[in-house]
Amino acid sequence: MEALQAIKQFRLRELAAVLKASSEATSRPKVPNPFLPRKNPESGRWAPAKYSLRRQAELIKHARTSNTLHLLPPGPKLGVQQLATVASAESAAGPSTTVSASEELWAQEVDWEGELKVKAASGAEDGSRLYAGRRRMFKGHKWERTREAREEERSKNLKTMDKRIAAFKNSYRRKLPNPASIPRPTSYSKLPF
Repeated sequence: MEALQAIKQFRLRELAAVLKASSEATSRPKVPNPFLPRKNPESGRWAPAKYSLRRQAELIKHARTSNTLHLLPPGPKLGVQQLATVASAESAAGPSTTVSASEELWAQEVDWEGELKVKAASGAEDGSRLYAGRRRMFKGHKWERTREAREEERSKNLKTMDKRIAAFKNSYRRKLPNPASIPRPTSYSKLPF
């Protein structure tokens, strides 16, 4: 019941002015979609959506529990296709048991103004929309970014490790100072691993 009340309050808040003006009219009133950003015709600036994505998701949850999903406008969280499938399922099931459009003024049908532009995310079918169409991942940690080069160098060094160890041992033994001679500074070669 709380879910139905939330949807009713949303509809009354958005349709208040339109319902008063067109209470006698039988045509469907046109109302700006509060889930989409709008362009102000006077200033040419875009205003953000009236309801945030979080509030839209909450309204959708309430509408699902109260079987009034068809009363919400299409938006980023609830697309036109999803609304169409809900409407077709509802028409197949028969009239709604919770709200009848003829009984309540707030539940009457409305034409929502504004076009919902759906972006086709490549890679969505694979399940990774975040990195779809990208050559490499975002910044990440430095060890993640340099891992490939390190592994490549490591594998190259492992292939020639026997030769490298033998070469190091020979050069190391040659450069060892004679304990009987006068000590002088020596330059040992860098370890190969």
